[in-house]
Formats: sequence, C-alpha cells, structure tokens
Amino acid sequence: MKRADTTDIRMRIVIDRPVPGVLHSLQSKDGKPLDPQRSRDGEPLAFDFAVRIGPGPKFYGDHVRSEGPIRQFVYVRVGQAAGDPGSPWSRRMKVDIHDIDPVLLERAARGGIIVTTVSGAGKDGSPACATVLALRRELLER
Repeated sequence: MKRADTTDIRMRIVIDRPVPGVLHSLQSKDGKPLDPQRSRDGEPLAFDFAVRIGPGPKFYGDHVRSEGPIRQFVYVRVGQAAGDPGSPWSRRMKVDIHDIDPVLLERAARGGIIVTTVSGAGKDGSPACATVLALRRELLER
C-alpha cells in the first residue's frame, strides 16, 4: 500500500483507574516500552499515538500489531514489561482498533483524536491484561 493511499489519524488510549504505582507504557515497533507512565493515586493514564488508515479499513503504524487477516490492536505494557524490574507483574493489554466504527474513523480523518478508554484493573484488582474491552470510544474535537 502506498502511503499516499492512507489517511493519518490521531489516537489516544486512556487507562481508567489503573492500579496505583504500576508502570504502564505503549509498546514500540521493536517491542520495547515507550512513554512509560505511573499512576500514583489511580488517576487515569493517557497514551497518544498516530496511525495511518487505508481501505478496508486497515491500520498501519509503529504501534499497530496484527493477528490474523482482520484483527489489529495496540499493546500497552504493564509492570516489568513496561520497564519496572521491581514490579510483581509482567503483562500486556491488547487494545483492539480493528473494530472502530467507520463513521468515527471518517470524522477523525477531518480532525480530532479517537479516544479509547479501557479499565486499568481486572476483576481481582490486579492490573488488567490480555484483551481489554473498550469502556467507551469517542472523538475528541481539536
């Protein structure tokens, strides 16, 4: 796919109510932690990144991972995986992006940021991991 056939979109993942003191980060293209952040009191964490969208829609970019022909997602690294060797946790969250409403994608292409909010804690109170479902997804107008 030629870059000219894609549209740049800004995205943000918000980790709502993360476990206090646990380091979180995006996963870089080479699999390393990127932009590590720690919530002191459970306040939300936010990670901004850009993607390119082509027909399908198909997502491209340094943070985009694929699984099979359709599923695309972004990893959020947690604890040791985010660069904290003293953490008792080493996990990753999968935040799906392939299921974003095409209407929202079209609106974002004209400006704004698609914000996906996910829960930072699992049912047992430990940091969320594996596939995390979006609590909400909205367009933040610029």
